[in-house]
Amino acid sequence: MLLLSVALVVVALVLLVVAGTTLWWQMHAWSSPRSYRSVGFPRAGRPTTSFSLIVPCREETEEVMRSTVERLLAQEHPDFEVVFSVGHDDAKPMSGGLSTVQIAEKLARRWPAQVRVSVNYDAVKNKPRQLNTALRDCTKEIVGIVDAESLTQPGLLAHVDATFRSTDADVVQGAVHLMNYRDSWFALRNCMEYRIWFRSRLHGHALSGFIPLGGNTVFTRRALLEEVGGWDGECLAEDCEIGVRLSCLGKKIVVGYDSRLATQEETPERIPQLIKQRTRWALGFMQVLAKGEWKKLPTRSQRFHAWWTLVQQHAVAFSGVVLPLAVLTGLVASVPTVVVLVTFLPLAPTLTMLGFEMLILREWGREMRLDVRLRDYVRLVVSLPFYQLLLAVAVLRAIGKYLTGDFAWEKTAHVGSHLPPRLTLVGDEERAA
Repeated sequence: MLLLSVALVVVALVLLVVAGTTLWWQMHAWSSPRSYRSVGFPRAGRPTTSFSLIVPCREETEEVMRSTVERLLAQEHPDFEVVFSVGHDDAKPMSGGLSTVQIAEKLARRWPAQVRVSVNYDAVKNKPRQLNTALRDCTKEIVGIVDAESLTQPGLLAHVDATFRSTDADVVQGAVHLMNYRDSWFALRNCMEYRIWFRSRLHGHALSGFIPLGGNTVFTRRALLEEVGGWDGECLAEDCEIGVRLSCLGKKIVVGYDSRLATQEETPERIPQLIKQRTRWALGFMQVLAKGEWKKLPTRSQRFHAWWTLVQQHAVAFSGVVLPLAVLTGLVASVPTVVVLVTFLPLAPTLTMLGFEMLILREWGREMRLDVRLRDYVRLVVSLPFYQLLLAVAVLRAIGKYLTGDFAWEKTAHVGSHLPPRLTLVGDEERAA
């Protein structure tokens, strides 16, 4: 019984640390009025730079790709180009009898002055390899990554331009919102994750000198990308990996957030898609951790922060499953009262985090003018343990893939559920959706 008591105390203290640090990073942007105001973009002014916007595509529908490029072409900036990045083998018909490559070429013919197609011929296909090929086709000063299903806001480039000018940044990271929060039982929790990550956590990471960049709505000076050799073609979390390398080089990374400028995306449609997505992310973070570039950071505190950032998502995934088991064991097992009380300690930051998420949901709903109702708050609370279980499954799956050397790219399917009602294509003609 002594051994069980010690084990419960150790597990509880570890869970307390995980929950406490997660809550700390979650609350960064809301920790003070100064922190809350510091995350915005500067006012847009006279444009001073140019943009190459890479749109990596694979197995995409015409509706998704066309919506993305139309929103990009609506940018209130005079100097940018759009580069569709596709794989030469992406020849399976997707919609209207056209493959992704054919759709990209069709859209490029429709807007020849601003849209081009870059084709990757590598035998092994993944996002970073396609990005590296597209980088060689970029001609502008700043390279931006915009995912295939992304809906950008018209003022985004103008404000990013102003950020580069006013801060002399090497990298500017924008924000992404997932919008289809009622499409599934896990969609709302997925939306809140993105809200917290881009609204708060990334800003805290940037201030610490170590930041795992997001892979969408991120803008980097082209000369710098060419200097560091582009993205790691073997890494499944190429955004995190290049963020680590640039952090170690001491490059200036600025994170901007404005809900009016946030790029809009969709949550994965089904549970298997969510698990595959999270498996890829977890596996990519494992690759970055094993690569060890983070060890080149100049201070011990930065290196510890980097290590914890790279392992925290795995710890958080497991803590959501272990915590209720530890509490239940403490209640039913014959252990001292003080041990039972210790097992309840991690519940304090966990419940605080849950309450804080509800406040964030209310704020997000107001900013985005969403009809957030009581049932949404209930779903956010009830879904927590089940969502944590899915994340734990994804991490276990990632560990298995890592141990067996399986680093195949599992792409997240895009169905366009976040797209507003509009005209859709039937062959070369349009009809009302």
